[in-house]
Amino acid sequence: MRVVSAAETFPGSVHEAERVWYDTGRWPRFIDGLETVEEVTPNWPGVGAEVRWRSGPAGRGEVIERVVAYELLEGQEVEVRDDSIQGRQQVSFTPDEEGVTVELSLSYDLKRGPPLMKLVDLLFIRRAMTTSLESTLHRFGAELEAGAG
Repeated sequence: MRVVSAAETFPGSVHEAERVWYDTGRWPRFIDGLETVEEVTPNWPGVGAEVRWRSGPAGRGEVIERVVAYELLEGQEVEVRDDSIQGRQQVSFTPDEEGVTVELSLSYDLKRGPPLMKLVDLLFIRRAMTTSLESTLHRFGAELEAGAG
């Protein structure tokens, strides 16, 4: 599996960060590439819950996230799959002197492709995935700040 990650520290508490992160109605404002949340099971964000969302036309298509681990005030791990990848994404919330550090990581495998795809992943895909996580966290920070007001 390939692994990409990003972390950022924001003003606020773990509780405030979780409240914003798990509010799927806010996801289109901060999840990179997400256009529409289509379905959220009632037990979200608990173990076994699923969220199905769709990206914009140039994006990943339909994405399904199923919760495999959840710890209140610590974080969540989801299995994620779309047409091109399958993997696990983790978000963690850690209290910090400056507020809360949010770390987002994605361990993934490409579903298909010739052996040359490993090189393409190394040169392009991995960088794009990292940029996407960083963008998500940056916009999450703006949404967290807006939610605190």
